[in-house]
Amino acid sequence: MSKKSNVYRLTGLAILTAIIIVLQIFTTFVKFGPFSITLALIPMVVGAAMYGVGAGAYLGAVLGVVVTIMCITGGDVGGAMVWAANPFLCAIMCVGKTAAAGCVAGLIYKALYKKNRFLAVILAAIASPIVNTGIFIIGMLIFFKDLLASWAGGSDILTYIIIGLTGVNFLVELGTNVVLSPIVVKIIDAVKKTNR
Repeated sequence: MSKKSNVYRLTGLAILTAIIIVLQIFTTFVKFGPFSITLALIPMVVGAAMYGVGAGAYLGAVLGVVVTIMCITGGDVGGAMVWAANPFLCAIMCVGKTAAAGCVAGLIYKALYKKNRFLAVILAAIASPIVNTGIFIIGMLIFFKDLLASWAGGSDILTYIIIGLTGVNFLVELGTNVVLSPIVVKIIDAVKKTNR
């Protein structure tokens, strides 16, 4: 990697890192249910597509750290309850799910971009909220089942977690990612022209 392209990469990752931090802090206060929506997945997908799988995992981890901080500070009320139940597992789950989402987005883009870049971006953008929400659901069911049971108030836990806890958030995250995917392609094109 040339010195110039390395500078572009570091600058791009720094800008995406700042966007993720600001966007996640802002959206912490936008809730559909007990947990906030995660709209910072799109800059993560941009980074994964532009700079590779490692960059996607890094940006996802940054997002997870911000989510963890919101859990610690009480900015995310549902997250604060999970933090109170088990801080270590909460932090691992927050960082792990978003890092995995960024990594998977990067892998999907890498596998498909030579065949069809637009499809690669759309599938990467769709995969990131699926991985993020899927790991969250699995983590909650495995590590925080008692907390879920108290939130569910006697109803079926799995139905509660899918419909009540994550359903609307997931649909908003997924819809946002799909709608913004064409913009991601344009961003990638613009950056690649600049870097030539």
